[in-house]
Amino acid sequence: MKFCSLYSGSSGNSMYIEGAHGKVLVDAGLSGIRITTALQLIGADPTKLKGILVTHDHSDHIKGIGILSRKFNIPLYLNEATWMAVKDQIGKVRDENICLVEKDRPFSIDDLWIRPFSLHHDAADPMGYSISTQTRKISIVTDTGILDEAMYGAIRSSDLVVMESNHDVNMLMAGPYPYFLKKRVAGNQGHLSNDSAADVIIRLAEEGLTKVVLAHLSQENNFPLLALETTKNKLKEKGLDQVVSVEVAARYEPGTPYEL
Repeated sequence: MKFCSLYSGSSGNSMYIEGAHGKVLVDAGLSGIRITTALQLIGADPTKLKGILVTHDHSDHIKGIGILSRKFNIPLYLNEATWMAVKDQIGKVRDENICLVEKDRPFSIDDLWIRPFSLHHDAADPMGYSISTQTRKISIVTDTGILDEAMYGAIRSSDLVVMESNHDVNMLMAGPYPYFLKKRVAGNQGHLSNDSAADVIIRLAEEGLTKVVLAHLSQENNFPLLALETTKNKLKEKGLDQVVSVEVAARYEPGTPYEL
């Protein structure tokens, strides 16, 4: 099973996951050209994609889904509320490439077994995804204000977790955002802070998680090194810093390719 973050952040998000046969994107929040270029840089063929899993309707996650679907005949997997929110933004998509899914109703794409689950974010009906083969599991948790027990149950026993680490609380509160936006980002329907992400990672690491990619960092209210050090320091306090590898997904270019 392979994973690579192509882009990450409010400027656009996309991730590539590959099984023995199934090859999918999670989101495509940049232009079709940029997504295609990133795939080629990591040696992936966009014509072989079997689906785009859409987490929610915000533009930094959907910008390229329409053009990619049309150009490469790729099915879009998303729930009904998200489809209703995006269908007038992304251009015409073939009816057979609109694949409506439901939270907590697993489905498969070739050898990939995929479970969508609820997130807490101010979007139409946001979802995360756990994607498994017979032997490996990758979970994607971005754009959520909190991580509840149902979400934790969906992502536990993962080999790799992509975890939102959006902001440093002190930077957010001291920064230039107006108060209503600070409240939105820090709220239960907003984004996970560095500290909140680290707490979840510790819990997962205590159960065997070994690989973490920190994602969706704010450009205004975070630094990659700060997010990384927050999680690593908390892991060190628990004696887990040598157990878990932690990286930050790059904003403008593909990150480290993982092979599980």
